Amino acid sequence: MTTSLPLVFDEPRRAKKPPRHLADLSGEERREAVAALGEPAFRAKQLSNHYFSRLTSDPAEMTDLPAATRDKLVADLMPPLLTKVRDMECDNGTTRKTLWKLLDGSLVESVLMRYTDRTTMCVSSQAGCGMACPFCATGQAGLTRNMSTAEIVEQVVDGARALARGEIAGGPGRVSNIVFMGMGEPMANYKAVIGAVRRFTDPSPEGLGISARGVTVSTVGLVPRINQLAGEGIPVTLALSLHAPDDELRDELVPINNRWKVDEVLDAAWGYAEKTKRRVSIEYAMIRDINDHAWRADLLAEKLRARGDWGWVHVNLIPLNPTPGSKWTASDPADEREFVRRLQAGGISTTVRDTRGQEIDGACGQLAAASK
Repeated sequence: MTTSLPLVFDEPRRAKKPPRHLADLSGEERREAVAALGEPAFRAKQLSNHYFSRLTSDPAEMTDLPAATRDKLVADLMPPLLTKVRDMECDNGTTRKTLWKLLDGSLVESVLMRYTDRTTMCVSSQAGCGMACPFCATGQAGLTRNMSTAEIVEQVVDGARALARGEIAGGPGRVSNIVFMGMGEPMANYKAVIGAVRRFTDPSPEGLGISARGVTVSTVGLVPRINQLAGEGIPVTLALSLHAPDDELRDELVPINNRWKVDEVLDAAWGYAEKTKRRVSIEYAMIRDINDHAWRADLLAEKLRARGDWGWVHVNLIPLNPTPGSKWTASDPADEREFVRRLQAGGISTTVRDTRGQEIDGACGQLAAASK
């Protein structure tokens, strides 16, 4: 039950970088970029309005811009970054998974999930992942490179555009929630991820105007980055992928635990909740006969309760979506129910995630792995 892959925190030195895009830049940086092209600075707001509000990158639709400058501005500030390889749909068209090719040929995935009360986009932040978790398809693929802020944002803009145009079952709509639970470890690509969070939450036309409370940033437990996120002043939800309450098992399931142990990670999560007043989500993949024992539920409840009983934490149990050929599989339903019962008896708010997309290789990394 061990992994031979090393932990990788930095992308390869020769990783190719995508060109600069409007979504990489703050409002002031956009004005400077437009001015550098010999255009009045207010063109930056017009471009931002087209991209973030009207959800278009087509110069022909930008009729408020002089015809002579549209193509130049779009070519320089809205270069194509993602090429759609294919879409796969299930759940009667309300779940759509997209496989993207980046400019260097790397493959990443995003998923749009429409519910009755919200629409969530699950986005990737890296091509591959360096965290080497043995039960994760992406973790076993290794890290190819970090994604840019704009490459992350483009995944959501594409989903928002499809919703606005009524291309998703259920009629026209908008993205209300974003989760960084696609490919990659968001905290290992911190600068680009925070840039994307700001583009998502900045009011229109500077950004997409999505509530920070609707954005979830996940991590396997990079403690310094959790502490840094707490100081950003953006009240996003922190999701900690714990998967085991004891160091002996977590050392193997989540190799980063060899650097920051369970108690250190939980202390950082509690500190995030205390500072931001935002409830932390503990993600826990239920793996049959590995981490689903009743005593582990009791231990998890004990550790969480010991740090505070003011509702600072919620446990989100995830039935494992097994990858092809993997020895890892989802817990027996009876064991899952007992796990839930024990957590709730211990005073811990607990739910089981509504798993979507199993018939379209819903576990992140499966579609990319199958396409190589």
